Formats: sequence, structure tokens, C-alpha cells
Amino acid sequence: MTKTVSKSQFKPKALEYFRNVEATGRELVITDRGRPVVRVVPYVEDPEADLESLRGTVLEYREPTEPVGQADWENL
Repeated sequence: MTKTVSKSQFKPKALEYFRNVEATGRELVITDRGRPVVRVVPYVEDPEADLESLRGTVLEYREPTEPVGQADWENL
């Protein structure tokens, strides 16, 4: 679950929040008047590591060059 904090709460404890993101690996969303404006995520050395969990999940992919959802578009 993503933790959310306002800018006014974040400012005096920024280093504490950064250390928490680093230690837990959980992202932090900073809000301004209740609206999300910044997301703090842990640094990942290998950008493909995030995609590792998706490998092998596509079971079948027919006609990869054809538009997706074209029939749905025409129904609108």
C-alpha cells in the first residue's frame, strides 16, 4: 500500500521519509491540498528488474501489428 503525506508534513521530516522509502522499498506520494503531486520511489539499479515479474505472463499474442480494440471503437 502506498503511503501518502502532505507537503507540509513532508518538509520537516524529508530525510526520515527518504530513509523509510529506502528501507521498506515502498513508494511515497506527496500531496498538495489533497492532490498527488510527487511520487518518491526507491532507486533501482537495473530498470529491467521491475519487468522481471511480467516475464512469461503473455500466453498468446495474435496479430501484433493490428489495432487493438478496433471493433470496440466502431461500436462507439
